[in-house]
This record gives sequence, C-alpha cells and structure tokens, in this order.
Amino acid sequence: MPTSRARRAVATGLALSLSLSPVAWAQEDATVGGPRFHEGDVVGFEGLDPLQPYLPPEFWSNRDFFFFEGMELEIGPFHRDYTQAKAYVDATQKFRGQATLGPEGGLENYTAGMPFPPDDVDCKGDPQAGSKIMWSFDYSWRGDGGAASFYYSYWDRGEQLPLYYEGTGRGIQLSHRVEPSLLQKQAGDLFRGEKRKGAFGIEVTAPFDARGISLMTYRYKSTDGPVSAAKNDDTWVYIPQLRRVRRISTAQRTDAISGTDFTFDDLRSFAGIVPQYDWICLGEMEILAPMNSKVRAYPYNKDLNFGPYGLSFATDRWELRRAVKVRMSPKNPEHPYHHKDLYIDKQTMKPLYSFAYDRKEELWKIIWHNKRWSEDEAEYYPGWPEVAEPRDLRVVSDIIVNVQTGTGNRIEFWDSAGTPLASKGKIRRYIDIGRLSKGR
Repeated sequence: MPTSRARRAVATGLALSLSLSPVAWAQEDATVGGPRFHEGDVVGFEGLDPLQPYLPPEFWSNRDFFFFEGMELEIGPFHRDYTQAKAYVDATQKFRGQATLGPEGGLENYTAGMPFPPDDVDCKGDPQAGSKIMWSFDYSWRGDGGAASFYYSYWDRGEQLPLYYEGTGRGIQLSHRVEPSLLQKQAGDLFRGEKRKGAFGIEVTAPFDARGISLMTYRYKSTDGPVSAAKNDDTWVYIPQLRRVRRISTAQRTDAISGTDFTFDDLRSFAGIVPQYDWICLGEMEILAPMNSKVRAYPYNKDLNFGPYGLSFATDRWELRRAVKVRMSPKNPEHPYHHKDLYIDKQTMKPLYSFAYDRKEELWKIIWHNKRWSEDEAEYYPGWPEVAEPRDLRVVSDIIVNVQTGTGNRIEFWDSAGTPLASKGKIRRYIDIGRLSKGR
C-alpha cells in the first residue's frame, strides 16, 4: 500500500491540477479625495491605516495574520497597464459579442479570447453578470497553460510543519487557443477532434518517500455546458511503491485535501467548474493587492520572510487596481461553503483575494495570491511563434489561511511561465497516460 505521505502527495497533486452591495461598502466615503499613499512609498507596520479603505474588510479584520513588525510593503504603480498578448487581444475582438450563456449558466458560442470583455458586462443591471465575469476568469490569458517548479508548505499557528512537497507541473490548453493558425485550421483546438479542454500533470521530486509520484488530469470541453451533460475530470496517478498507474476519481472536488486547508477548487481562488455554482456580481471597487512580485522565493531564496505565520506577502510590491467582486453560491447543498466572495482584477481577470464562508455563514478561509509580469523578466518566459510577447500576468503563489484555526498552506510557483513545448509531438508525449510509468 502507498505510504500516508504518498496519499497526501496524490491529493496535493489533484489540488494543483486544477454581503456587501457595491454602493454600501464604506470605501465609497473613505476614499474621497484619493488614497493617502503614493507610488514608491514603503509602508511599515506602524503606517497601515491609510491602506484600510483599499483592502477588503475581511482581510483588514484579520490583518494580524498578514502584517507584522519589520514588514516593508512597497507601493507600486497605480493601474499599470497589463494588456494581454496581441493574439489574445485580437481573438477577443474578433469573436466579441458571440459568446452567450446557455442552460445552467453554461458557455455557448465561444471560440477564443475573453468570452465577455469587462467593459461589455453591466454588473449592476445584468443578472447574469456574475457568470459572465467567471467565464472570462476561467478563460483568462495564461499562455500555453503554464509550467513551473512548486514548493508546497504547511503551517500551524506560525510553525512550519515537516510535511512538504517539491516538484514540477505543467498545464496545457488543448482547446480555444488564440494562435491564428490554430483558429484558422481547427477552431482553436490544438489537435483535430479534441474533446478535452486542458491537461495538467505534476511530478513530485521531494521528499524522498514521495519522490516519483506523478499525475495527469484531463478536463473536458463538456464542463463548459450544463452540469447534467458534463463529464467529470479524469485523473491518473503513478505511485512508485505500487509500480503501476491507477485511475482515481476527482468528482468530489470540494473535499479538503488531506493535511491541508485547501479544497481542489481553491487554487487560483477558483479552479472549479463554473456551471456548478450560482454567481452574482456585487460591484466594482479600488483594491490594493500584491500584483507584480519583485522578490523571488522558492527555489531561489528559501529563507524569504513570509511573516510570523508564514502566510504573508507584506514585504513585497503592491499595486492599486480596479477590481470586480463576485459571489459564488454552490448549487450542491452538500458543499462545505455557504458562499465565497472573489475579488478579481478587472483588466486581467486574475484573482486578488477570496473569502470562503462555512455553512453557518462565518468566515472560514482567506485565499490570496501573488503574481509576476512576464515582460519584466522575459528571459524566463520567452515568446513563441505567433506570440512574440507573452504579456502574461501569472499567479506565482497561492496562500490560504484558515482564520478559525490559525493553520494554512503556501504554494509557490516562482519560475512559472506559459511558453509551449517545442512541438506537438512533445505535447502528445507529455499528456500521454503511458508516460507516467515509462520514464519522465
């Protein structure tokens, strides 16, 4: 039988694979006259008050997890332009106005690019605005999908536990690609007759007793449609102790991952299937958040200060952004969340913060993220044919805090990039299930 650590690593791999009205929030009055901070300011622990109107209330109320003596929060640019790659922008414009919502909030008539550009979505007047925003979030620009090394650490009231994982992962977008040649020949599919939406694999390299575990997950195009017609994700795992590939179920994506506070769908604030939830747009607001990290942690600097709880990005660069707030309510009455509120960057559709509430409607988890802009460090994220400049704002770290227990998890992807593999042949080999046991 596989070790308990191996079982936890499998669960971790699965995770990796995948209120207030807009006018009622006190920010409206608190921000009159503009922010009391400026680009280039460095904010320490004693100077936090001017930040309060630009932080989600739930975050500010739990600031002891995140702000600490000795922190150096650098104020970056206000509303920096993170316009996506030209091919993505061109596809958005070419197919603008064609995507629609179908039964159960499914996505129909979508080809490529952003399904519902934010300027076309009326948060206040359109009852379907929340679903439209989440489809744009789901299909936000991520290059080929992504490849990275990862470090997964576990924390309990400020103590780092010995359980950890290191490894590599890669996601590949198999449909709705934006490269003009694929749009012209195969309607955006990477391979003819493609039924999968994407594939994701990981390989665990440490610790020793988990080394060699690898996974491959497929998500299918049918998940864009009604829940009743959707095919669940398929996941296969290779466990060295068994020397075999096993197919495992990922239908219960809302279960907590063994030894963590994450559920499968908490990555990037939401990595689930959009039609399985009801979505409401709660408004737009100015938000201060980590947006373009200027520091490197794993695997370059394993001693970077993430604060006394190990769960903070306070010593880094934060930027003022225009955000849209949406509320997720599960359709499944057995779901552990009553609802989750997500703050999403309006320009890029990247996650900023999310707040999950338990069935008693009490705040349970805070999830937030750091990111890195590809054009600031082009050497680690080169372009490719038809996408000369990636222009990709990538999530490079997820942090989750269980405010009820003081525990949490941190996942770092500090060399994350979205450049494709060199050929379709290499892509086919990578996503082939047989690869899991035939050498990696």
